[in-house]
Amino acid sequence: EDMQGSFEGIGATVDMVDGRLTIIRPLPDSPALAAGLEAGDVVLAVDDEPLKGKTILEAITLIRGPEGTVVRLLIERKGIGEPFVVPVTRGKVDLPVVDSRMLEHGIAYVRLAEFNAVSGKRVREALSELLAKQPKGLVFDLRGNPGGFLHMAVDVASEFLPKDALILTERERGKPARPYRATVGGPATEIPLVVLVNGGSASAAEIVAGAIHDDSRGVLIGERTYGKGSVQNTHELRDGSSLRVTVARWYLPSDTSLDGEGIEPDIVVALTADNVAAKRDPQLERATSYLLEGK
Repeated sequence: EDMQGSFEGIGATVDMVDGRLTIIRPLPDSPALAAGLEAGDVVLAVDDEPLKGKTILEAITLIRGPEGTVVRLLIERKGIGEPFVVPVTRGKVDLPVVDSRMLEHGIAYVRLAEFNAVSGKRVREALSELLAKQPKGLVFDLRGNPGGFLHMAVDVASEFLPKDALILTERERGKPARPYRATVGGPATEIPLVVLVNGGSASAAEIVAGAIHDDSRGVLIGERTYGKGSVQNTHELRDGSSLRVTVARWYLPSDTSLDGEGIEPDIVVALTADNVAAKRDPQLERATSYLLEGK
């Protein structure tokens, strides 16, 4: 569903903050916004099922569901003494793949939500519009980006890297290693660049961030990435379940495996629950200060 640019659910970006599922922001015109959910809200339970000990993917799976159905979220909100239940009627949510704008002091900002069928085109359009304004630097935000299509990772990385720069190598047992290289010298190959990452940056997002880092093209700021560098083939079974078999692994240009460890940023900046509740973004603040001051 995500790969087509829309899904059915409540329409909010979330992250694990201090081990708890926290709403980072409700999407515009979303069921989450209509129900009164706010940035900084912590989801404690979904339909009376506690989220303690669950992964972010398990929690999201519980929250998503068919359009028109109701999900009951137990919410903890700063300033309110007791948790309270918020019923949200799920709906079809069009995923805003790219968010782009000019920040203060002449810094351009592009956020990519995931690598779906239109990601390359949307990033290219956003860069073209922003670079025409001659920004001093560029922040490319891959926080919470779970990945997606490999060919889109190559397309997007090619916007920032010189032609033929190595992006990743795919290694499959019994077959020659397959390198993937930047296809064109994109429009953002020289502008000062910071890439924002966190624990929700995975797979294709890590490929792009790692390629930019290994090429010394930009600086990574934020928190360690998820660590997803394996390639699966999915086999559908007769009972409706599926079996995923790992068939290959991805390696960064530095020959580092993406799988398991993730990527440590050049500059580590944590995002706390208090930051989210106060609508502060210290990671973005650090990125802009780095671009302006060079340190």
